[in-house]
Amino acid sequence: MRLAIERLHDLIPLRDVINQYGLTAKKSLGQHFLLDKNLNDRIVRTALGRNLDLSNYTIIEIGPGPGGLTRSILDYNPRELIAIEKDTRCIRAIEDLRAVYKNKIVIKPSNALHIDLTKLGTKPIQLIANLPYNVGAPLLIKCLKQASHIDQMTLMFQKEVVDRLIAKPSSKAYGRLSVITQWLCHTKYEFDISSRAFTPPPNVTSSLITLTPRPNLKLTIKFENMEKVTAAAFGQRRKMLRTSLKSLDIDMKSLGINPKLRAENLTVEEYIALAQAFEERSMT
Repeated sequence: MRLAIERLHDLIPLRDVINQYGLTAKKSLGQHFLLDKNLNDRIVRTALGRNLDLSNYTIIEIGPGPGGLTRSILDYNPRELIAIEKDTRCIRAIEDLRAVYKNKIVIKPSNALHIDLTKLGTKPIQLIANLPYNVGAPLLIKCLKQASHIDQMTLMFQKEVVDRLIAKPSSKAYGRLSVITQWLCHTKYEFDISSRAFTPPPNVTSSLITLTPRPNLKLTIKFENMEKVTAAAFGQRRKMLRTSLKSLDIDMKSLGINPKLRAENLTVEEYIALAQAFEERSMT
């Protein structure tokens, strides 16, 4: 059950929070604050799907900033919200929410890149976040490495990043991030958000994406081996695979893969086969 109506009057307006704590967005932290409550509510509703109740879920939010999305998440009554924030100014602002939402929120004052997500919360777990632009891709890789611990990720990135995550083979946007993400998760583009919705406005459009880890996800291939194969292939994407993957010594023909193709021409399934072959060869 949504709690927004009964609690809305207890909350300080976000723009007043920004003024109170001097929350001028820092470029060095990739901060662009989304203050529009309707948009933040829409993000949470997208994460919920048909189930408008989060009471069975632990929610992890990375980079809550002044707490716009945080408030919307809390309004949908999660079992617990774990907010990871490194900016001490924002931590002080988020702490004020305790007075309204009591024991629903746990604040982790840390760099999310240094936190082991598998040690946070009680399953089932969802990740809902407007990720800082400057570390969006590294944070995604960290989350993907721990995808088996998470039921669903609803994340906002620059549109260019989301285009890469959902890209299909033989397209310009298809690359390492496409392969690794689609190997581990089902991807669903949700919607775009104009730069005008943010404070300060970024120079790019943002997009929301839902990533759902594949059912019963157990890595039969080590993550680092998939990283090595995709790094080698896309590191020289204009060259044929027989050249870009030469150092890995994989017999592509035995896998039914044409070595004259280029990195962007292979499907995710073919990269899985390459990584499996590389791993088996490395163990001999």
